[in-house]
Formats: sequence, structure tokens, C-alpha cells
Amino acid sequence: MKRFTRQALMLIPVCFVLFSSFMNALTAQQLAFPGAEGFGRFAIGGRNGSVYHVTNLADSGAGSFRDAVSAPDRIIVFDVAGVIKIKNKISAASRITIAGQTAPGQGVVVYGDGVSFKDSSIIRFMRFRGSIDMPRGGCTVVADNLKDIIFDHVTIEWGRWDNLHIKNSTNVTMQYCLIGEPLDPQRFGALFEGPTNVTIHHSLWVDNQSRNPKAKAGIEYINNVVYNWGSSGFVGGHSAADHFQDIVNNYFIAGPNSTDNFLSMFSATDHVYHSGNYVDLDKNGTLNGRLVLDSDFVREKATLVASKQNNPSVSLHPEPAAAAFQTVIRTAGASLQRDAIDQRIINYVKTLGKEGKIFKTEVDAGGQAEIKAEAAPKDTDSDGMPDAWERRHGLKVNANDAFKKNGKGYTNIELYINGLTTTVE
Repeated sequence: MKRFTRQALMLIPVCFVLFSSFMNALTAQQLAFPGAEGFGRFAIGGRNGSVYHVTNLADSGAGSFRDAVSAPDRIIVFDVAGVIKIKNKISAASRITIAGQTAPGQGVVVYGDGVSFKDSSIIRFMRFRGSIDMPRGGCTVVADNLKDIIFDHVTIEWGRWDNLHIKNSTNVTMQYCLIGEPLDPQRFGALFEGPTNVTIHHSLWVDNQSRNPKAKAGIEYINNVVYNWGSSGFVGGHSAADHFQDIVNNYFIAGPNSTDNFLSMFSATDHVYHSGNYVDLDKNGTLNGRLVLDSDFVREKATLVASKQNNPSVSLHPEPAAAAFQTVIRTAGASLQRDAIDQRIINYVKTLGKEGKIFKTEVDAGGQAEIKAEAAPKDTDSDGMPDAWERRHGLKVNANDAFKKNGKGYTNIELYINGLTTTVE
């Protein structure tokens, strides 16, 4: 039997490392889109399915948003802009991509009731608004009992119980979202009941009476802005079950309706890591807050821990809280073109304590105005990619080549829809 030389033996670990790296590259998960971060960043959406065009603003029927989300494995594009008025709740199928950025002009808003989502969904640049006419316990967006979902640049408003509800789900990201102006009877921001692996970053929580969110969860809450809470800002889990909250580099800014309770309702079962958070309570129009201290959490009975607890394999790189405030103002919500409602809300936040209001109904807030209709670009083969874009990228305008893969791991339709958002990312 031949003996291995010392040099050969020394090469074995090197070869093993190179082989492992090669295998890891082959099996690496594809991001939902470039810029997807946090625990929900690997949602696949409709990548392996078909394209569906929303061609009208009707509540139901062919070409409607309700019909678009009724079946799995779809990438949904919009040929229309405007208000989609729904009379009752929409339940979306799993594995869908809702590409709100494809809508022309100021985009679309789904208004009047709630929308619930399922596994492996990608929702981008959409506005979802409930109504005082929806059921009393209704939430505008629900993401319960699912795995892998990412909300990116999504506006969620006018829920009657909470704007947002997430229960017993895992691998969830909300990034660059706007959650605000809930309605009677509760006027709450969001209730998280038992989800794990939740990332909330660079989102604006505004004009919510409480629950910004209520975090009965395993959650990393990074670089958010909470403005004009009512009775309370960020709410702990406050239950017998253990919850694990990482609260990092956020800015809490009191508004006209705010008490001093920017933190509320923690208990010993809330295990909190915190760092770099600021609170500004003086409502003087200047961003001049103080650092949030251990004592702020201890006073609320939280159990403090020394290191971060919720750690996705690729971690976020937090901005300082003051820099995050500017990022949130610029990008939160469906911000390719903000509509009048979101712009009004952003203008409240810019006053840094002087303006903002917790409304009882959407009528009090000014109501849902019309959004101007605009034409979508020509798409001869209805593959979701406009003719002009296909020509620029060497594709055929009379053949459906939407789901052909390219060297970057995405399909052609994904390259198109992802490329529409670079102005805000």
C-alpha cells in the first residue's frame, strides 16, 4: 500500500474546504429579489409559475386582483392604476409575487377590507387599506400560520382591530413598510402572536393608538421609526410564554397624541436585547432625542440580555437611528410614487411632534381619493415585460420568454420587475 506524503495529507483539508464551498454555491438559496433582507428573504413567490395581468379595478372576475391572487405560482403584474374597491376579504394563494411596482402612474390601492396571505409570498409596492365598513374585528393584512413571506415597500392602513396580524408564522420580513392610521374600535398597529424568525426593519409606524407592534414573538426590530403613538409605542409580549425581542437603532418620536409610554407592557418572559435606540418626547419640531437606557426597559419589567438573540444567517447592518429616520422618510411604504394619503402622513412625521392624528374613520382622515388612471407600456406577447424593455435586453416581443433563467439566477420577468425599483433602494 502506498503511503501518503506529508504534503498530500496537508492538501486534504484544503480540498475539502474547496469542495464544501463549491457545493454550498450550488445549493445557495436565491434571494426573493436583490435587496431582500432578514428572515423572509428567501421567499420564492411565483418564480416557477406563470404571469397574470391585472387589467381592471373590479372586485372580482377575470383580470381582477381577487382573481389574480386566487391560484398559486403566479407573478402578478398590473396594467392599470387606481383604487380596487373590495366588498369582502380576499384570501390569497401561496407562492405568489405581487409586483405592485409594475402598475403605471401612482399605482394601485386595495381598499375596503382585508387581504390574507400564505406561504412563500413576495409582496412589493402595494397599498392595502381597510375601512370602517369592514367587520369590527377585521385587520387589513393577515399573515398567519405560514412560512416564508416578505413585504417590501408596502403600505398597510385603516384596519379596525389591528392594521396587521401575524400569528404562528416563521421566516417573515417587513422592510421599508408603512403601518398607520388604524380605525375604530381599537386603532392598533399590529399584533404578532407567536411568530418566530421575524425581521422588521426601516418601517414607519405612525398614528397607531398602540401596538407598534405588540411583539409576542421572536423578532428583530431594527431601524424603524415610531411616530405619534397614542397610549403606547412598542408593546412587549406580556404573557406567560417566553418571547425574544431584539430592538436596535430605532427612533421613537412623540406626536400630538402621544403619552410618554414609548415602551409598554413587558414582563419577565420578554427577553430583550437593545442597542442604539433613541426617544424624542418633547414635540418641539427638532430631532433631538436621548438614548434609550436599560432603565427604560427594566421599568417595564423586561428581562435584559447581553447579546442579540434572533440571528439570520446574513445579518442586517443597522444605520444609526438618526440616519434611519431619513431613510424611512424617503422610502417607507409604496414610495415609487406616493399617493396623497401616504404623503400627508409623511408630512406629519416631518413636523417632529407638531402634527399627526389618530382618526376614528377613514372619512375623518379625508377618505380614499381616486388615483389617476394611466396606461401601461405595450406588451405584445403578454409575458409581463414591455416590448421596449424586451428589445433592449435582446428578447423577443412575440414569444413568451418570461420564465427563462439568466446568469444571475432570476427569470427574465424577475429582472424586469426588480429593475423598476432601483430608484428607492
